[in-house]
Amino acid sequence: MTTRTAYVVTIIGWPSDPTAGFEELPLNQSNLHIQKPYDLPVSARHSFVDGVHKLWVYSTDHPLSKGSPTRPRSEIFLNQYIYYSGVWQFEAHGYVPCGTSGVCITQVFGAQFPRNTTLMLRVYNGSLYYYHDTVLVPNIYDRWFRVNIIHDVAASNLKVYIDGEFKFETNGYGGTFHYFKCGVYAQGNASYYMESRWKGIRVLKKVD
Repeated sequence: MTTRTAYVVTIIGWPSDPTAGFEELPLNQSNLHIQKPYDLPVSARHSFVDGVHKLWVYSTDHPLSKGSPTRPRSEIFLNQYIYYSGVWQFEAHGYVPCGTSGVCITQVFGAQFPRNTTLMLRVYNGSLYYYHDTVLVPNIYDRWFRVNIIHDVAASNLKVYIDGEFKFETNGYGGTFHYFKCGVYAQGNASYYMESRWKGIRVLKKVD
């Protein structure tokens, strides 16, 4: 039986730089794959204007593929970097408008069966959660915030920073490969309309 450890950390003082010791990897907009309801064009659930990705979805939308049991989504899949080992980092600035709730806005995909994800950041009623049981930030609506997620594959360890402050640490859920996603993916008790915006998306890898 695997023992899981999770920590919620409050740090008083100047924010740190979670990207120290990491190298930014090239990321082309053409390599950002948009996952959306199967019956709609990308433009119906995603826009990219002045460097900002806007993704939205309705709770009544169809899933990613016909016959899929998953809930509606409009997500950026960073398919340029699918990783199997090493220490990787996702960084981006996110924005969630008031009213969006019951939704995953960022995830680390890949886990040991029967799970699909190693980490999800969700929004419920204005608070940012790790999955549905740990509050990381109590008021996230209507402001830009910086997200950094560090995933050490060999150590099965994940750290979450918000606005440069270390907020959370937990064990992973295994899996042979992983990748990052951001956007909106409906969860339980989802609002009718869900939206998030993203800019400054970066993928980094720890320097050996």
